[in-house]
Amino acid sequence: MGASASQNLSPEEMEEMLLCSHFSETEVKKLWRAFRRLDEDGSGQISRAEFMQVPSIATNPLVGRVMAVLDKDNDNEISFQEFVTALSVFSSENEGDKLKMAFKIYDIDGDGFITNGELFTVLKMMVGDNLGDQQLQQVVDKTMIFADKDKDGKVSFEEFCEVVASSDVELDQSLSIAIP
Repeated sequence: MGASASQNLSPEEMEEMLLCSHFSETEVKKLWRAFRRLDEDGSGQISRAEFMQVPSIATNPLVGRVMAVLDKDNDNEISFQEFVTALSVFSSENEGDKLKMAFKIYDIDGDGFITNGELFTVLKMMVGDNLGDQQLQQVVDKTMIFADKDKDGKVSFEEFCEVVASSDVELDQSLSIAIP
């Protein structure tokens, strides 16, 4: 994005951010200031190291997966547009968008399905060494049996949505990031 070295977004960049989000111009300006504080090297991108400077993110065991989902162009950095788009989803009232984002956390290879191995990998990130691999695999197997309604060995987005809808899981209404 061309504003990487500038203090302000150009009118074209502002228009682009307004189109890709539900934020107002004032909110986009605040996000731009926050983004610039995170972008310590002034590159116009937030690296994983810069992303990890946010305490609420640094302690999240899924930070690697979150970063991968936010990084739409797979360059291992978050652009301002990727930043705004993601925050727009997290702060949206649209449950469908939040479900898609949550699903992508588990769908590591991006093929539109969650496999037994992908679920194991993500849950392992979450539980660390609190469960042994055998215990965790049992949890994964039971979850897959419950969620895989068509018995094809993987969980589709539709099946994922059904599981979330039938559970006590509530997706957060917003993402709060305290930026240093």
